[in-house]
Parts: sequence; structure tokens; C-alpha cells
Amino acid sequence: MPTAKSLPPVIVLGVDTPIGLTVVRELGQRGVEVHGLAHGARGIGLYSRWLHRGYMYPKQRSELLDLLNDIARESGAEFLMTVSMIDAIAVRAAADAGRLPHLRPLLPSRDRLELVNDKLAVCRIAASLGIETPDTWEPTERELDEGIPERLTYPCILKWRDPELVHESLARHGLSVLKAEYAYGPAELKAALERYRAVGAFPLVQSFCPGAGLGQMFLMHGGRALLRFQHRRLAEWPPEGGVSTVCESVDAGEHGELMAKSEALLRRLDWEGPAMVEYRYDEATGRAVLMEINGRFWGSLPLAYHAGVPFAWGTYCALGLGRPIDEVPYRSGIRCRYMIPETRRLLTVLGLGQPIQNRSLRFSATQEVLTYLADFLRPNVRYYVFSLRDPRPFFVDIGYVISLAVRSLAKATRLLPSS
Repeated sequence: MPTAKSLPPVIVLGVDTPIGLTVVRELGQRGVEVHGLAHGARGIGLYSRWLHRGYMYPKQRSELLDLLNDIARESGAEFLMTVSMIDAIAVRAAADAGRLPHLRPLLPSRDRLELVNDKLAVCRIAASLGIETPDTWEPTERELDEGIPERLTYPCILKWRDPELVHESLARHGLSVLKAEYAYGPAELKAALERYRAVGAFPLVQSFCPGAGLGQMFLMHGGRALLRFQHRRLAEWPPEGGVSTVCESVDAGEHGELMAKSEALLRRLDWEGPAMVEYRYDEATGRAVLMEINGRFWGSLPLAYHAGVPFAWGTYCALGLGRPIDEVPYRSGIRCRYMIPETRRLLTVLGLGQPIQNRSLRFSATQEVLTYLADFLRPNVRYYVFSLRDPRPFFVDIGYVISLAVRSLAKATRLLPSS
């Protein structure tokens, strides 16, 4: 292992979330001087004991490159790591244009980033390797006028082929990028698609695939996997599918055939760096259907960290120092909780939050409450944010939530009619 004195400093873009916080912790604990950027003062990574210095993103994105170059000159940072796909594509393009002369982004090429972000292209390549994919319709304005295809099954799910490409167009029309939207019949589907006619682009329509989330993670370098890890999602926010709020590491020996196909898919994509291949896995039938590839550090990275798989450190070593690390065994059965969205999920399941889109989901309120409480007592449970060795990010996060709740209560009180 390189010594701390020989480790070049690194800049991490996007330390606002548990993903960025985990990258900071993993690198900082190994002696890497980490400089982190967050979008606001509540960015939890800014408060980690392992962060050397924190910065705010400039208000104007055009000023970001100047800030990065200034940090590199002052700190001697040589490498740049990102959390979001937006940042990854932007800094990759800037580096290719020679606008980051002091920094090397630890990222794949821009064409690889854009390819892995294209859900339809990835599905087509995956299908050629024998990986099952959802039945998909890519509607056009003409097809929408002709009518909804009879072959579609319901419920179906609307997803954007490449969310980054439509983000600005949607915003101009007062629309946001929805990760997933359910439709339960042709009329409901047509109404959902009509919202996007003025935008001139439509989301993909995919068949619903039952089961729970199964993520297979890799660190790819030189056409082979340096690190492997897999987990199952036990709970998500929103409950019908989204951010993993409780997840559990799965033994490396399970799903071996699927793991080999996932690795083959990333090799076919000529991928370099970390990626998660995400499936919907139906335990009753053993059917696994590809959902997408996250070509970046993923939301449940804290679980891999707690289970003993150092994806951030491995990326730094392999793509930065050019010193690939050996694959490490990891602990299966480790659970990790993302407490704030997990609490929101519980409230929703209890009927105290927004309606659940997937109408087929059924929950036992008693079982959900008991599981939520029991997880506080399980010795195998870890947390996305809370850490005894690094507690400040947790208290900053909780403090912000409490302040929001107090402000909401005060606002509601003011709106109450006087007696």
C-alpha cells in the first residue's frame, strides 16, 4: 500500500450526500488529503473529520472550472472524483478540452459515460449477452397520435432514456425528471405521455417486473473486475422503487451466473471505474431483469464500505495511481440504513405520507413498525450517515431535519384560524 506521504491530494465533487461522505471517509482514513465541494452548507460531507477542506459550488456553473483549478494549484491535488453523472460528464468534457490542466478526472471516456447513461442502448447490448430486459416501447409523437400499442401490459413504468439529456428541456416547461412513473391502463398512460408533447421528447415505457432490487457492483480496470460486491434491497423510498433505504450485503457465492453476465456487460461497454448493474429479482421464480447501470458511485455505497469493499480507495489506486488493488472478501449479512428516507417510507406505508404509485403493494403496518424498531437492536446493522468515529455529519443532518419540522409546524400554526 502506498504511504500517506506519497498519496496525492484529491478533489471530490458532490460531498452533499451519504455517497460523497463515504468517499471522503474511505479516502481520508487511508491518509489521502481530501478537498470536497458541496452545493450548500448542509452538505454532510463538509463536516466529516476526514475532510481536509470544504468548498461550496459556485453559483454560476461556468465558474466551477476556475475554482477546481485554484484548489489544485493551492493544494497540489492531482485527481478529481465525482458523485453525480452530471458532474462526471461535465468534468470529463472539460478535461478533454484541456480546461483542467492540473487535474486528472478518475473517470471513463465521455462516450462511455454517455453510453452507460442511455438505458435503451444498455438494454440492447445486455440482451445480446443473454441478460433479460424489460419489454420497452420508445414512443414518438406520431405513434402517440396513432394510439397506445395493444401489446403493452399493465402496470407499466415510464422512465427517461437518458435523464441528463432532457433535464433542461423539462425544466423550461415547468416539469421535473421523474425517476419512475406508473400507469395502469392505456388512458392513464396516454395522459401521462401527453404532458411531454410540448417538450418534444417522451420517456420510455417499460413493462413492470416484480421482485426486489438486486445490485451487483464492480470496479473495472483494464477489462477485468478488481472488486466485486452485491446486495439486496430490503426497503426503498418511495416504497414502489427508488432510493435504497435498507439494504443487505449478499454472499459473493450467490447469483454466480448473473454476476458473470454483469461483468461481461461492463467489459462489452469497455467500462473503467466503479459501476452498479441493477436488476429486479423475483425470489419466487429466480427471474432477474436488468433495470439500469449506474456508471458512478451508487446510493448504497455506504453498505459496501461497512461490509469491507473499498470502492473509492480502489478507484483512487487503480485509475489514479495506476496500482490496481487485489480483490478483498467482504462480510455478507451486513445491513445498512438510510434513516431519514427510511422514516419517511415508514410514515408513507402507515398512510401518513404521499400515495404509493404501485397499487399492488401491500404492507403490514405492525410488521413494518416492528422491523423499523428491531433494526436499532440488530448487531449487524450499520448506517449511511451515523458513525461513532465520525459523528458530526449525522448531527448536522438531524439538525437540519428538525429545523425544517419546526418551521413547517410554525407555518401551519400561523395558518390556523383564530378562535
